[in-house]
This record gives sequence, structure tokens and C-alpha cells, in this order.
Amino acid sequence: MKTYFYFLVLCFFALSANAQIDSKNKSTSIPAVESKKDSVDTKSLLPSKPIENNTINGMSVPKTTASLNFPKKEFSMFGEKFGNPGELYEDRFNKKSKDLKTEMGLGAKGSTTDQYFGDFKTKSKFVRVVYRDFGLQDGDYIRVLVNDEIIEYRVLLTNSTKGFRLDLKEGFNKIDFLALNEGYSMPNTAEFHVIDDKGNVIAGNQWNLSTGVKATIIVVKE
Repeated sequence: MKTYFYFLVLCFFALSANAQIDSKNKSTSIPAVESKKDSVDTKSLLPSKPIENNTINGMSVPKTTASLNFPKKEFSMFGEKFGNPGELYEDRFNKKSKDLKTEMGLGAKGSTTDQYFGDFKTKSKFVRVVYRDFGLQDGDYIRVLVNDEIIEYRVLLTNSTKGFRLDLKEGFNKIDFLALNEGYSMPNTAEFHVIDDKGNVIAGNQWNLSTGVKATIIVVKE
């Protein structure tokens, strides 16, 4: 009897264990439910088109250009005529010099040919030859020659009178005044006088000479 009872209990436990294993292996399937369509439009987004009327919200949009137009000529603060400050200064200096010459009644250029002021006779043993710059004292230089010999090699002409004594020889005594430059206000300008041994002026004149040109006077001793 006991043996039969143990057999039933064993069968009961075997069935219970098998049922538990089967329940673990089984899965409950959930049926798929079709979702409602999304309210958002799923159409693919298209690239935006360029604005053709050049306006955004009623405001005009400036047009763009692929290239910028720059001036072809180089800017110069001195205008078209001058390429650098030195040229500007030189032009102003020349204009000022021209104005001074106009005010003094001088031309833009002096004589380009030698000037002869004549010959004068005297019985004096000697004469005094004096000269000065009658215009603007502007740095004019001269060389003085007597009978082609240099008496004064380089003389600066000022508004004060300068000169020398010349002992006359019988016959011709040629006096040359050679312009060495034209100063900073052209041309080389001066006046001269020849005074005898009694203080009388026997000759005199003025010159306006270019560089390298000379003025000549002849004193004849009788």
C-alpha cells in the first residue's frame, strides 16, 4: 500500500515540474496594432528656391555681383600732374621765382649772346670800376677780366657796391663781366659804372645775362 502511495506522489511532483517548465517556455504574442497616420506631412522637403523678386517681407534685397569694380588708376594726393612731393615743391618754387621776376620787370631768361656796351675815351691815368646787383640779391656770381686776364675770379653780387681800381694803359682797355650763374631768381643781373680819376662817371649800364654769357666795355686811354 505504501509503495503505491509513494508512486502517486512521485508522479504528482513529476507532472508539476513539467508544467512549470512548459509555462516558462511559452510566450504571449501581442498582436500588432496599426498606428494612425502621423498628422505631420511626411513629404520630402524640397530645396528652397532663390528669391526672384529681390524682396523679403516687403523689404528690398540688394543685388550681389561676382566681382567688384575698383578704380584702375592709382590714387595720388597730388593729382594727375605730380608723381611725388618733390615735383610739387619744384613747381611752386618755379612759380614763385617767376612772380618775383615779373615784379622786377625781368624776363624768364637772360641774354644768351655776349653784350657789348660800347667804347669810351678818357685821359685819366686810372679808373674805378664798380658794380652791384640792382635787383633781388639772389646769389649771382661774376668773373671780371681785363684784356682777357682775370682780375676778379669769383665775385658775389650784392646790393652793396663792389669794385676795383684799374690803371689804364695807352689804347684799348677791354673789361669783361662773365656771368657764372643766374642765382635762384634768373637771370644774372647787375649794373656797373666806370669812374675816372676826377670822380666823373664816364660809362655805365645794366645787364641781364644767362650763365656763361659776358658783358663787355672798352675804355680807350688817349
